Amino acid sequence: MPKIQRLPVHLANQIAAGEVIERPASVVKELVENALDANTTRIAVTVDLGGKKLLRVEDNGDGMGAEDARLAIERHATSKIATSDDLGAIRTLGFRGEALPSIASVSHFTLRTRARGEATGTEVKVDGGALTSVREIGAPEGTCIDVADLFYNLPARRKFLKSDTAETTQVSRLMTQMALGYPAVGFSLTSAGFATGSGHGRTLLECPPAAGLGERFFQLFGERPDLIEMRKEAAGLKIHGYIAALGDQGPVRGAQNVFVNRRIVKDRTIAHAISEAYTVATIKERSPEVHLFIEIAPDRVDVNVHPTKAEVRFLEQSLVHEVLRRGLGDALGQGRATELQFTPFSARPSEPQPMAIPGVLGGAIVGNRWAAQEMISAGRDIPSYGFSNARDGAAMQSPDSAATGGLPEIQGAAGLARGIDIRPMIPLGQFRDTFI
Repeated sequence: MPKIQRLPVHLANQIAAGEVIERPASVVKELVENALDANTTRIAVTVDLGGKKLLRVEDNGDGMGAEDARLAIERHATSKIATSDDLGAIRTLGFRGEALPSIASVSHFTLRTRARGEATGTEVKVDGGALTSVREIGAPEGTCIDVADLFYNLPARRKFLKSDTAETTQVSRLMTQMALGYPAVGFSLTSAGFATGSGHGRTLLECPPAAGLGERFFQLFGERPDLIEMRKEAAGLKIHGYIAALGDQGPVRGAQNVFVNRRIVKDRTIAHAISEAYTVATIKERSPEVHLFIEIAPDRVDVNVHPTKAEVRFLEQSLVHEVLRRGLGDALGQGRATELQFTPFSARPSEPQPMAIPGVLGGAIVGNRWAAQEMISAGRDIPSYGFSNARDGAAMQSPDSAATGGLPEIQGAAGLARGIDIRPMIPLGQFRDTFI
């Protein structure tokens, strides 16, 4: 008897569910994405006990006929792609055909749907991956999916779920992100009391369809004077969003929501570009609040790189990084840092001058720009070096050095009082949270 055996279908589905379905919020994400792909204009989500007891997602999208409803619960059955060429330019949120069978394999699953223009609908019930019934019913146009007792047949996975409040918070955060990405769609989220017997729910999110991103942003976050709007269009990329202004105390810390072709993603290239844009103005560990929407041709980005489709891979990563970094920098009002350069001194060729070692190595006292007056009153001698500012060309060289043609001479307190010129300092970088 061979050692290698084919796994039963229900077991294979449970293994696949472990990659796609991690918690109730994962179920909501997959079902909401399917609803958006079905051209819905309204999505209503209900959770009970954080989604552990019940998750319900209703939409008024295209719906499905009886045959499509049966096929929808089979693995790798999808209407999104047909050939391998379609993988190179995916325009839908879902495309693998794994979500519904994976969810149905770890829950008591009920699908009710009616296609547009059809007189009746279809109900499909699946328990732990096993089809139990398919029947004709009366139903509104669109789709309603109930997911009850999530992970009831995988106790090891169920015990790792967080508290009801924590799971509800995750669902609420996800719904906020989805609502932000699709302003034209109405979203609602209700925490029900079915399991507790209270019989009434609590509305956690209510967003009617909005005219645009600005209106939807106001619905979700209200007035946000601490954020600024940014726009950038270059090299085939369109970037629009709202980002934290610098402010006196640095940018406000908050969520970083990044959408690529309206798909919520986490990408290292984008995260690094955001960090680079804020590096000069804020502490490196600080996480500035940003809400960015990037539009790029589908054939220039690969979304088929992660089981949950949470990561993407750009065809031209360095280009995306640079366009985003510059766009953020322009919005933040950052110009190029002033460059400091040495002013060449005129030296007499007949009399070679000995090389002077500036600073403390030459025995001089390095001045503190914040305590210049104290040093003057103490009568200390401070060296004056021949630097110039490349932005305005104003020389900081000692007048006496030009007359002698040699290296600058050490001035006393009187000369320092006349000629010292402390310019505004521009941070060139950071080392251990300290500007240099």
